[in-house]
Amino acid sequence: MLNEIFTLLQSSLFAIVFVFIFLIFLLKCLSTPIATNPPPSPPKLPIIGNLHQLGLYPHRSLQALSQLHGPLMLLHFGSVPVLVVSSAEAAKEILKTHDLTFSDRPKSTIFQKLLYNYKDVSTAPYGEYWRQVKSICVSHLLTNKRVQSFRCVREEETKLMIKKINQSCSTNESSVVNLTEMVVTLTNDVICRIALGRKYCGGEGGKMFKEILGEFMELLGRLVIGDYIPWLSWLSCVNGLGTKLDKVAKRFDDFLDGIVQEHIDGAKSGVEHEEKDFVDVLLWIQKENLAGFPLARVSIKALILDMFAAGTDTYTIIDWAMSELLRHPRVMKKLQKEVRGIARSKTEIITEDD
Repeated sequence: MLNEIFTLLQSSLFAIVFVFIFLIFLLKCLSTPIATNPPPSPPKLPIIGNLHQLGLYPHRSLQALSQLHGPLMLLHFGSVPVLVVSSAEAAKEILKTHDLTFSDRPKSTIFQKLLYNYKDVSTAPYGEYWRQVKSICVSHLLTNKRVQSFRCVREEETKLMIKKINQSCSTNESSVVNLTEMVVTLTNDVICRIALGRKYCGGEGGKMFKEILGEFMELLGRLVIGDYIPWLSWLSCVNGLGTKLDKVAKRFDDFLDGIVQEHIDGAKSGVEHEEKDFVDVLLWIQKENLAGFPLARVSIKALILDMFAAGTDTYTIIDWAMSELLRHPRVMKKLQKEVRGIARSKTEIITEDD
């Protein structure tokens, strides 16, 4: 009797193990994409894939890996396959020949929470909504005529920045000038005047705005591990990232909501701007129903947010340019000579034409 029970248990256990192995094999087959000729890929680890190879400076790590594996390289960030393109020819194929295939941005918890659930132009899924909001941004803010119309704003703010640098140097010849901070203020002020109609840099409100914007830009570059390893999503609750995302999103939404309401109230009271800012244009499109779809208030705030995220981040270009010039004194001297050659005959500040 005991032998029969033991035999039965053995056969049952064997059957369970067999079914378990079969299910694992089946799931692996279903989850593995069929690729006849996948791009080269460095060896990966279980669960995390190639995440461990990114290092502190991902752009340098990716460059080093691409030199080993070629201009088209397949990496795995957790369970997410990532195609790394690192040559002009391959980039042209991706962006021009096969642009529709690669037009959508990957889903991201950061984008979902900070960018109004993909309502902005930079993360909206490819489709009619994206085409319409892109058209609004291009037609009413980014055309050559529109860009040139704000030239005086850029030149005025640049003059103010140079004046601050001169004052700082004249008071103390050995003083250190934080150029990054000045350039951030410059780009913020230009974007605020163009998009919102006025600057938000003074007083307590300006301090709060800079703080929120700094937190927002910092969070945009963060990584949510749950996006790549779904069963570790709970870590965002433990490390406080989820709470911080919600808090910053709420604070920025309140700020933008106040700006939109301020423009609505101004229009009702008959206050007219000599040069309509981007918020004025968006509210006019909403009122006249010119977008081809009902332009909701949340979409207006998302588009304003895009202008900030893209516009203010341009300070990093100037940062990098200045850093490279400081690292290459010969190029710095050559540039200084060229600029001084242009400026020698000028009594005023150098303009965009120069």
